[in-house]
Amino acid sequence: MKTSLLTLGVALAVLSSCGNDSEKKKETVKDPVSSSAKKWAKLSEDANTYFAVLPKESVNPENPSSSAKIALGQALYFDNRLSKNQTQSCNTCHDLQNYGVDSKAVSDGDDGKSKGTRNSPTTLNASFHMSQFWDGRAKDVEEQAGMPVLNPVEMNIPSEKFLIKRLKKVAFYKEMFAAAFPDQKDPITYDNIKNAIGDFERQLITPSKFDKYLAGDTNALNDAEKEGLSTFITQGCTTCHSGAQLGGAMMQKFPIVGNYEDYLSGTVDMGKYEETKKDMDKFMFKVPSLRNIEKTGPYMHNGGVADLGETVKLMAKAELAKDLSAEQVKSIVTFLATLTGELDPKYKTAPAVLSKS
Repeated sequence: MKTSLLTLGVALAVLSSCGNDSEKKKETVKDPVSSSAKKWAKLSEDANTYFAVLPKESVNPENPSSSAKIALGQALYFDNRLSKNQTQSCNTCHDLQNYGVDSKAVSDGDDGKSKGTRNSPTTLNASFHMSQFWDGRAKDVEEQAGMPVLNPVEMNIPSEKFLIKRLKKVAFYKEMFAAAFPDQKDPITYDNIKNAIGDFERQLITPSKFDKYLAGDTNALNDAEKEGLSTFITQGCTTCHSGAQLGGAMMQKFPIVGNYEDYLSGTVDMGKYEETKKDMDKFMFKVPSLRNIEKTGPYMHNGGVADLGETVKLMAKAELAKDLSAEQVKSIVTFLATLTGELDPKYKTAPAVLSKS
């Protein structure tokens, strides 16, 4: 009898022990749903550390905005009169129906023969950048607006006086300049041309679903896009591409690793040095914004890379000394697509007043 009771006691102890072990195993097994939620919550937190929601407006205190000035700027942006042979407008190289670019490696000049040496960057969201042009030589979009017009390789207008004289012969411009600059006796000036175009370009803002994500809608991105964002952050891309623009806020040397010729063919471009002739500026370029990047190829300052994935791989090697896998590149490109936004349709086409002239 004692033996039977002893046997029963051992059996119960074993069963009890098994039960406890089972409970312990249940406790140590991670809940996949909870684990995933924590992962995405941490990613959202990290994202808001590195990035910011795109502002709804771009303001320049030195160039107060007005509806009349914006309307004038839009007309000037689309008007071929701003090139010597009247073959080109700002929109020719910065097509607002094509995400602010012409999709060419480098753009054609007004004479049909000359070509620029650098890729024409998008005008979308450009007013938020710390400076303009690849070498940062213009402080804002207002200053930038007047430079291509007088450049003999670009729009080829001989002088400011030449353009002012041309525009003063256009009846609707007399009215539009007067409305945009009501306090000026003679409002058709080169500075006002630049300010009007600049005011218009400050309206070219394209929020995307990434902004919704940053604003708290964590479902705005799917899991693949979130994985891409995670890869973008962990691989160090945020070293240069951060803030609301994911770029456009600093100058950086290209390349940091190796030599220029290791990455790009053709004429060696020494960046800001070409303008300043200072040794410290050799191979310094403005870091481009990644807003709408999937739509604004070809890439790099010379337009020398056609594919976005190839560009991601190249830059990771040149700037971060990293050889990304094909899977990592694909993941980052998936994330970059979330930065594509839509421009307000009212800004995409030439105003009706130009068709009457």
